[in-house]
Amino acid sequence: MVQSEETDSLTHKMPLNAGDPGYGSVSGPSFPAPGGGPVSETAPLLIPEPEPEPVEQWQPLTKEQLEMAAGGPWWRRMRCYLVLVFWLGWVAMLAIAVAIVVISPRPVVTPLKWWQKTLFFELQPTTFMEAKGGAEGINALCEQLPFLSSLGIGALILQGLFSKDASASNLTAAGRGSDTWPQIQHLLTESNKAGLKVVLDLCGLDPDDAKMQPINATNGDQKSLRFWLEQGVAGFVICDTDAAYSEKVLLEWRGAFTEFSSKEEEEERILVVKQTQRVLPPLDTAGQSNQTLVDVVMKSILPPSQHLLSVQEVAVAIETHLQPRDEKMWPSWTVGGESPHYLKKLLLLLTMTLPGTPALRYDEILDQIQGTEKERRSAVAFFTSLSRSRAREEALMYGSFTFLPFNTTNTNSSSTNSTLASSPSPPTTLAFLRSWGCVHFLVLLNIGPEPHALDPAWAQSLPEAGVFVTSTGLERLGSTSLYSLVLQPHEAIVIKLFEPGSYS
Repeated sequence: MVQSEETDSLTHKMPLNAGDPGYGSVSGPSFPAPGGGPVSETAPLLIPEPEPEPVEQWQPLTKEQLEMAAGGPWWRRMRCYLVLVFWLGWVAMLAIAVAIVVISPRPVVTPLKWWQKTLFFELQPTTFMEAKGGAEGINALCEQLPFLSSLGIGALILQGLFSKDASASNLTAAGRGSDTWPQIQHLLTESNKAGLKVVLDLCGLDPDDAKMQPINATNGDQKSLRFWLEQGVAGFVICDTDAAYSEKVLLEWRGAFTEFSSKEEEEERILVVKQTQRVLPPLDTAGQSNQTLVDVVMKSILPPSQHLLSVQEVAVAIETHLQPRDEKMWPSWTVGGESPHYLKKLLLLLTMTLPGTPALRYDEILDQIQGTEKERRSAVAFFTSLSRSRAREEALMYGSFTFLPFNTTNTNSSSTNSTLASSPSPPTTLAFLRSWGCVHFLVLLNIGPEPHALDPAWAQSLPEAGVFVTSTGLERLGSTSLYSLVLQPHEAIVIKLFEPGSYS
């Protein structure tokens, strides 16, 4: 008991690590401190992380700070001045552009009469009457009138109603006292319903007929001219060799036309003179009465012939009529002479694109739609494309006309034709331009049997690019370049030209 108490007192007086350093101590590996030195027992076990720096919260700028950042109040006024200058400049440019458009020269729109805007269609009612017997033939013709009107035809020229080698009674043969009068009256009525005007062909009548002797009607003193005007006839056709083609007779006719014509242009009565000579003879010594007494001069593209004209004859005739000349009276073009069948569409396209009023014949339209269904659709589509293009394009209606002689390259040979003037034979490739303002329509005609490519040096002043309007084969579509265009044999093409990058 005494011994244990002594032991406890010694232990209490002596520390465990007293004396020898190794005595009572625990040796072991030393770990580096986070700072790089050894870790002592007195080092804290957890190192406190540094406190984050306080973050300033976002606050909007005050008015003064905004003005300082924007340059101050003077900069705000400067921005207002700049915006004002911008809008004033924009308005000024707009006003200048409008002024340029207003004062810039432009073509004067030509007011056209009804006979200048329409298409004439020549037919012989007696042919239908003889083929199907009187009323049936006229009824068959009347059934086709709405179709003709849908094609764009506006006036019928009735031929063969009056004999050319008889007296005044022949003019009245189709009058009220004749057997054919009911059929003719029915034709006039149906034409009016279809919106077609009627013009009577009196070409070749003798002087008594030309002077319009009284007709055997209910009113004995009624003139034949007045009789037909009362029936709604829109005009008459005479030849330049008729006795009616005189100043005295036409002055009387003009007085009757004025009496039956209303103030509306669509009701105006006209006189058409069919030109059979190379030059239309004047009505008086001064040659000035033609313009007031004659409304339309009808001309034939091909000369009359007893045989089919050759390709060279057709080419010469077309080139002759395409040469520029001073036209004082409104022309009307008809094909005239007989041509090969493969040139029918080419001549039809030429007639529809020449300046003036086209005068088409029965065989140029209706004969072409009597074949197979495919041929009928092709003929109708071709004529419709020509009619609609002429009706909506000012350049084709009353635009200027420019004949274009140019060089061509025969694609079947290595030789290149010279210019038209130095060509040893008549050219078979012709062209002309119809222009109105900045719109140009190029008409190309290849009458010959060989394909031709256009010479790149041809008509350098013309735009290079264009878009097809129509062609005799109806296979030309989309845009084209004149330098890569090849005309096929007996082909005619209408191209609307435009500048590169333009979509007009």
